[in-house]
Amino acid sequence: MSVTEAKGKKMIRCDHCMLEMEASSAVTAVIGSETRHFCCHGCLGVYELIHSESLDAFYRQRCDWQPGRPAFAAVDPKDFTGDIVTEGSKNRIELQLSGIRCASCVWLVEKVLGRLDGIVSARVNYATHRATVEWRSEAVTLDAILTTLSGIGYLPKPVRYGMQIEIISAEKRDLLLRFGTAGFFSMQLMLIIAALYAGFFQGIETEYRLPFQLISWALATPVVFYSGYPFISNALRSIRNRALNMDVLVALGSLAAYVYSIAMIFTGGEVFFDTAAMIVTFILLGRFLEAGSRLKAGGALAALADLQPREALLVGMDGVTSLAPLEQIGEGALIEVLPGDRVPLDGIVTAGDAEVDESMLTGESAPVLKSTGSTVHAGTCPITGRLRVKVSGNAKQTLLASIIRTVEEAQARKAPIQGIADRISGWFVPAIILLAAGTFAFWHLAGAPPVKALMNAVSVLVIACPCALGLATPLAILVGTTAVSRKGILVKGGDIFESVSRTTTVVLDKTGTITRGAPALTDHFDYGVSGSFMQYCASLEALSRHPAGRAITAGWQGEILPVEKFHAVTGMGVSGVINGEAWLAGSRALLEKEDVRITDDCLDTAARLEASGKTTVFVACNRKLAGLFGLIDDLRDDAGRMIDALRSQELRLMILTGDNAGVARYIAGKCGITDVRSGLDPVGKAEAVRKLKSDGQTVLMAGDGINDAPALTEADTGVTFGTATGIAIESADVTIMNDDLELLGTLFAHSRKCFAVIRQNLAWAFGYNLVAVPLAVTGMLHPIISALLMATSSLVVVSNSLRLRKTG
Repeated sequence: MSVTEAKGKKMIRCDHCMLEMEASSAVTAVIGSETRHFCCHGCLGVYELIHSESLDAFYRQRCDWQPGRPAFAAVDPKDFTGDIVTEGSKNRIELQLSGIRCASCVWLVEKVLGRLDGIVSARVNYATHRATVEWRSEAVTLDAILTTLSGIGYLPKPVRYGMQIEIISAEKRDLLLRFGTAGFFSMQLMLIIAALYAGFFQGIETEYRLPFQLISWALATPVVFYSGYPFISNALRSIRNRALNMDVLVALGSLAAYVYSIAMIFTGGEVFFDTAAMIVTFILLGRFLEAGSRLKAGGALAALADLQPREALLVGMDGVTSLAPLEQIGEGALIEVLPGDRVPLDGIVTAGDAEVDESMLTGESAPVLKSTGSTVHAGTCPITGRLRVKVSGNAKQTLLASIIRTVEEAQARKAPIQGIADRISGWFVPAIILLAAGTFAFWHLAGAPPVKALMNAVSVLVIACPCALGLATPLAILVGTTAVSRKGILVKGGDIFESVSRTTTVVLDKTGTITRGAPALTDHFDYGVSGSFMQYCASLEALSRHPAGRAITAGWQGEILPVEKFHAVTGMGVSGVINGEAWLAGSRALLEKEDVRITDDCLDTAARLEASGKTTVFVACNRKLAGLFGLIDDLRDDAGRMIDALRSQELRLMILTGDNAGVARYIAGKCGITDVRSGLDPVGKAEAVRKLKSDGQTVLMAGDGINDAPALTEADTGVTFGTATGIAIESADVTIMNDDLELLGTLFAHSRKCFAVIRQNLAWAFGYNLVAVPLAVTGMLHPIISALLMATSSLVVVSNSLRLRKTG
């Protein structure tokens, strides 16, 4: 607590938020045998909570804290219901936190939440002020989490996607202002310094020299302490946290030249304010250009975020439409979309016909006809006709929101190769500081003037600043993920690029992946066991989501009967009761499991169908064989081109399918793949992938994301195709939105290109330091030249990364 006098009044600072206040109005409390003063009861409550949790270290660690009361407000858990993601027994949510002021706030939030029973993990991103919390619902509630956060002064709010672009834009504006200030004052400074340099060589009278030095001091001060404030503050924070970063080198180099020059004014020596100012100016230039590159790379994401309207035409009970904010529209509401307007929310068309432009989702330019029963997605645009749509979820549950969320997460995830840079940066900065000190000592002991020894040491500090090393991986990931997203390929991060680039075996699901996924009914055999065989089978399969079931149902044009006790056996078939009779339809294995005897004639018929590439569905009624269906699901037109592209990259190809051996061999033969395994249930597919990995293979699995979920999870990389649901996007490593198999080849080519760029960036960053640092130690580089070279090094990395904007 500090005490001051203002207009005769005693002023003190709040022990929590540091806000200055009159002593007479303070809230006073004795905490831990010490009297504390607070501006309000809210700050007192926060202080007591932090103290009771033994987290007082927060007050010692915080820096850059701007005085002011934290936000205190009631939080309604209903505002966050749509943001919860449930995975088994765990829940996950992302929250936007207001009140994050410095790195110690991040530490405090993570510590406090971590001490709640039932919290699995709590992570806060300081750059975005976004918290990701995982918890077990049986142990703690969302209400308790939100109350805890607001109780310590960090008000949680729902996440607004696309905010990352706003943060980068704000950072760029701040850098522009600081760089503009530095550039203006540095230009004036160089005019004065030019006179001092001329005076150094030709002589200058003292009555002119001192004013010129004082003017240069005045001009350099705003550059060092305003323009260079981010470097100084970040350096102090890193020193306090005992994790030295690159800003320590910049701050040390600039401040060393600045403080030395001040001492020289009073001792009659030469000043080097130009060095202090130009170090800051050049490095700010590099960071400003870097921010511009990141903003440009994220432009596609910002454009996506702008595609969702903020309002919708809500259809009332009386049929009259009115504009309503999206926040007030929930599942089941009816909205109207006019030609040329963006669809505001995902839903099902209930009336109308229109050609809809879905290029923003799939990358496919041709419009898609939508009519009653069709699904439409937020951000798409009807070109002709109006639609009435029944909303299927709120604004945060749309496919568009899932895409934005996935891309944002991808840009924040690190590739494993980034660990090399992180580990090196950990010891690199301390090593450079020691090297700079050693350089100064060497030149001083060698008899060089103190000025030369200091300038050589400053050159070492500045030229070794590992900005290029820090940019090498994350910028490439940012540009790379944004570039493929324009093609309709959503990649979850740089780690996925790395795993794809190292893939040795590609495992393909058959149904719906390399085949059309919509089999047609070609044959049916009724063994006369019960009633209308086709009607009963169509009624049973009408409740199935399997493509084979839909094909059987489509083969019957009559009445569909009600089914009781319907049950789908994953990977095998379906069962149910119709008019008191127990029906089964599915694989041979399902019937045998239920002790249904399959006759030799039926098996011969099934073998003949399978030999011609057809899928067989066996049917039983009351445990007696009732009939057999034959269906054909042929190879997709683009499957051959995709397989040729993968084979040209020397990848091993394999088909895993739950279908019978005859059909599997037929499809494999048509696409030229010799390694095929059939009759596998979802667990069997996962075991096959696990066996490949145990044999040393790096496996990419491509499937539909539903029955193939265990195998997709087991693979090093899981890929789903088609206009997937939000859940599929969340679960898959890669989602190819446009149902185009050839984009799998594009994914491989771009992943290898991205990983190659990352390796080139790292090689440049390391090579640059190996060459430049010795030159600085030997005194061959002036600090200003060092700053320029360091900025140039970063721009080389930026330029190389921007090559990834073209996916080819």
